Amino acid sequence: MATFNLTVNGKKQELNVDPSTPLLWVLRDHLDLVGTKFGCGMAQCGACTIHLDGKAVRSCILPISAVGDQKVTTIEGLSENGDHPVQTAWLEHDVPQCGYCQAGQIMSAAALLKENPSPTDEQIENTMSGNICRCGTYTRIKAAIKTASKTINA
Repeated sequence: MATFNLTVNGKKQELNVDPSTPLLWVLRDHLDLVGTKFGCGMAQCGACTIHLDGKAVRSCILPISAVGDQKVTTIEGLSENGDHPVQTAWLEHDVPQCGYCQAGQIMSAAALLKENPSPTDEQIENTMSGNICRCGTYTRIKAAIKTASKTINA
């Protein structure tokens, strides 16, 4: 066990865990932040996507020891009231079906728009290709990202 000091969703957290513990399980099991989902455990599906210093990363394979002093943002910390432009566009376009992949999808989309507020269709498709949706809402996801982009650029 080792002690780690993390900033998660703007709050300082001190945790005593095994250094090899994936950040996903630290978030879910130690901090009770269960919005980040376990999907494949191999960083292939995107359900576990969170932000490290604003960049989308897969938390299922990221050991807590690799986080360092980077700021962690989960879906719970993306916006205080669920009113981030991506979240409101998601509802406007009725994106969620089963909802399981949605936190990861939203976190990937939010990181894309932070880096590139006016992405092309190709940039959206390339960024989002790492997030799998079993319900197949890809066209609605793309439309929601375009809507959020307009809101961000307004």
